[in-house]
Amino acid sequence: MQILGVVGPSNCGKTTLVERLVSELAERGQIATIKHCTHEPDLDTEGKDTARHRASGADATFGLTDDEGWFATGSERTLEETLDDLAPAYDYAIVEGYSDAHIPQVALGGREAGGDVLCEAERADAVDVEALIEMLEATDPHETLESLVAEVERAETAERAGAIATFTGRVRARDGPDDEPTEHLEFERYDGLAEERMASLRADLESREDVQRVALHHRTGVLEPGEHIVFVVVLAGHRTSAFRAVEDGIDRLKAEVPLFKKEVTVGEEFWRHER
Repeated sequence: MQILGVVGPSNCGKTTLVERLVSELAERGQIATIKHCTHEPDLDTEGKDTARHRASGADATFGLTDDEGWFATGSERTLEETLDDLAPAYDYAIVEGYSDAHIPQVALGGREAGGDVLCEAERADAVDVEALIEMLEATDPHETLESLVAEVERAETAERAGAIATFTGRVRARDGPDDEPTEHLEFERYDGLAEERMASLRADLESREDVQRVALHHRTGVLEPGEHIVFVVVLAGHRTSAFRAVEDGIDRLKAEVPLFKKEVTVGEEFWRHER
């Protein structure tokens, strides 16, 4: 799922730009939008059934209509959690109003942004939407284990598959009880070559008998303890083929794909390949 944030002051046309982006992207895939709200939405006001459910102790409430429309309210939900939930079903997410989010951003009206700024303009009507979408398509997609599982299950040969095997690598806080805790890891890749090696590895694994589809993804940037780093997902006819392809996939990804890891602990920081 490609993610784009739109940030700026209230009079710069943020919502208008979101409308233009959604209109242009509608032909390319499924789109979700997220807006930063500074107040409780009207659908959860006092006296409404959902508000009464919440007051009784429900952490989240959902309203479903006869024509399959729906809404939801809750007391705790982060932007990251929302994006993770959307990733399996949507191709694009347009986020309005989260200036501090570490996502690709459009900055309007001089607003500072926490993520990579793809475009700056004083007002929304000055943004070249077609050029912006081209830049968006070149950014890294937001992938989760669930979105990659959904991807392999869309394979044309999925009806012949009886197994999905996965591997998820995550940031551990420390190797042993007496080790200094890790503050974060930082990953960089050799652009161009890393993608080429990843595509070659995927094609090689998919050429195996009984393997139907393979998905590989390695995140870059700063990742904190508990966050996921890398995913390998294999759809295969039988579990033995799936397990072997997953194990070979992660081993070869670590050995063949040019990715560089910096470890930052409370006492030091270093690039792993220099040790």
